[in-house]
This record gives sequence, C-alpha cells and structure tokens, in this order.
Amino acid sequence: MPFTFKQFHVDDSHCGMPVSTDGVLLGAWAPLTQAKTILDIGAGSGLLSLMAAQRSEACIRALEIDPMAARDCQHNIDQSPWRNRISLTQADLLEWYPLAQAQDQAQFDHILCNPPYFDNGPQAQCDKRAQARHTDSLAFADLLTAIKHLLTPQGQASLILPAASLDRFLSLLPQCELALQARVDITTTPTKAPQRHLLCLSHGAPSTEVKTESLSIRTASGEYSEAMVALTQAFYLKL
Repeated sequence: MPFTFKQFHVDDSHCGMPVSTDGVLLGAWAPLTQAKTILDIGAGSGLLSLMAAQRSEACIRALEIDPMAARDCQHNIDQSPWRNRISLTQADLLEWYPLAQAQDQAQFDHILCNPPYFDNGPQAQCDKRAQARHTDSLAFADLLTAIKHLLTPQGQASLILPAASLDRFLSLLPQCELALQARVDITTTPTKAPQRHLLCLSHGAPSTEVKTESLSIRTASGEYSEAMVALTQAFYLKL
C-alpha cells in the first residue's frame, strides 16, 4: 500500500515486506549523520535509503535481490528529492559484494539492514514475503560476514531484529569480529516485554560497556510516546 511521509512517498505494491514501523524505527534511529557512504541491504521499497538520504548528505547504494521490489524501489528513488544520491543495484548480496570488493567499490561508512529473521516455523504463502522474512534467503552468519567485509574500519551497521532472534544473532558476532555498540529494546507499551531490538555494530571485540536504552512506541492510553514522537516526527505526516 502506498505510504506518504513528510518529504517522500513510498509505493511498496510489489515488495515482499511492506512499509512497517520496524523500518521507520531503524531509519530514524541509525547514527547516519557523519556517514559519507551508506549501503542499504535488502532495500525493498527503498524506505531506508530514502530516510537515510533525508537524514544525511551521504551517497547511498540500495541493494535488492527481488526484481519486482527493485522496480518499486527505483520508482520511489526517481520520485524523491534525492535521486542523484541514491543508486540501486538489483543483485544477491552474497554474489555482489565479492565482485564489488574486487573492483574497490564496496566500502561503506554505514550499513542499514532490516534482515530476514525467521529460521523455523511455516513459510509465508507469498514467495516474496517468505524471502523477505526467512533466513534461508540470507542467513545471519552470511549477512554478518558480508557486513564485516563491507564496512570501513571505523564504520557502523544498524539493524532491527525481533526478540526471538536476538540471542542467536548476538552469538555470531565474535566469529565475524564484530561488536555490539548500542542497543534499544522496543516495546509496544511500557508494561510489555521488548518485541524488537535496534542494534548498532562495529568492528572489534565484544565490549562490556554497550549503551542500552529502551523505547515504548505507545503510552498505556494508546498514544504515541514522547520518545516515539521525538524519533519519528521528521517522517510521519501526523506528528
């Protein structure tokens, strides 16, 4: 369903995963302001690339495996104010990045990814949605290995994951020589357990001093919380 933000419009008609609160949270939270080059892995409709363009002066590469989603993504880029700073590549990450590295075209200050996260349970009936949601299309270990090779030495990567996938994902960081820098535990209301986690990674060994915060999307009465408004008001029309 098409979705209009304050400075851009997103048509996600052919994407496996539509515009979601997860994507908006990630795009609004990631520390992008100092980045000169950004990679959006699994760009889908281009939401994260467009949010990154609004929040930074970076040159952005959107990478999307599905040709139909890539068509939506290119359309959304073309209709945006930042079409000259966002380039789209329709390719499989695991096939693309070794070739790009060989040509010295694959070093990024920041990497954004709202990754596939289910490795068990029923596959979605829609193949595109299954590809977007299940790790058999992009396993965590493969994703983290790619991030390791694609980040500049001082680079960072920002991702969002459901609570059920967090421990498994974090357990893979040491073998990929990546470290957790910051984490935000997302709850729907203050009394609920966290359902999502925003993560910021960098090169290096595990740290015992990870900056950890929490954010509730809504108050007990159902309104957006002050923290949610502060984070997303540059994007949502009604905030």
